[in-house]
Amino acid sequence: MELNRLLLLTSFLLHLEEGPASPARLVCDTRLINKYIEDAKDMEKRVGQCQALPALGCPAVLPLVDFNAQQWRSRSNESKRREILCDLALLVGAVAGAQGQLHQECGARQLGQLYRQANTFLLLLQTFEWEAGPWEPGCPPRSVEQTHITSIFFVYRRLVQGKLRFFLHSLTKDSC
Repeated sequence: MELNRLLLLTSFLLHLEEGPASPARLVCDTRLINKYIEDAKDMEKRVGQCQALPALGCPAVLPLVDFNAQQWRSRSNESKRREILCDLALLVGAVAGAQGQLHQECGARQLGQLYRQANTFLLLLQTFEWEAGPWEPGCPPRSVEQTHITSIFFVYRRLVQGKLRFFLHSLTKDSC
């Protein structure tokens, strides 16, 4: 399991463009998070173009990722990180469940890409050097059940565009 996490983190770092990469670079170089936001938009658009995607037989449990910006800013970075980790863990589980139900090539390809990106962020936030120590699962995120595959992509885009981007921005003040 640890080897898989190390390989995934290494893969993430090797696929970052524009020179040497590090987890701190994701925090300090806003172009990277913007790239991931564009990737999320692109995945959502491409899956929306798939012909007649079937509804999921077993609903996907997705995190509710909306937030109040003013309240978000007043929270500690560790609190934000834990909430994002909960959201990502729930999202990664939903994508894995949807992958097992979808056998259509078009949607399956995008689900695979989404799984890799969301899991990479999950592992990155778990392994980045934090003062409070490692993350442990067990938090109950707010959630909703959805049977539409496109909802998974919508939630991921909103998470990356919202909480994750604002979180990385708040880390910029202390790290860059």
